[in-house]
Amino acid sequence: MLSVHRWRLAPDGLATRRQLRAMGLRPGGQDVAAEVQRPRRRRGPLVAYLYRVDLAKPVRPMTSRKWGALALAMLARRTCPVCQVDAGYCIPRSLGMCVTCADSH
Repeated sequence: MLSVHRWRLAPDGLATRRQLRAMGLRPGGQDVAAEVQRPRRRRGPLVAYLYRVDLAKPVRPMTSRKWGALALAMLARRTCPVCQVDAGYCIPRSLGMCVTCADSH
């Protein structure tokens, strides 16, 4: 059973994924150590999982192949499927094409 803490009252030595990333760390396969819950009025509480900082591992460095794959993926997100032009921004999924092509349709 996970220990549950109130929002902003987690003990020292525990951190969320984002907090670990800001420290240059990653969970590294460890199980969730605890959770913090922030109550909300009309819905269930917001939950954030906490990991032990002492068991966290350093973030793996980006390799040149990973940088290349990321660049190709971002190029695919910027390329309009209708006119095949790099729009210079990520194509909105709601339109499915660049704004210029959407305005002409």
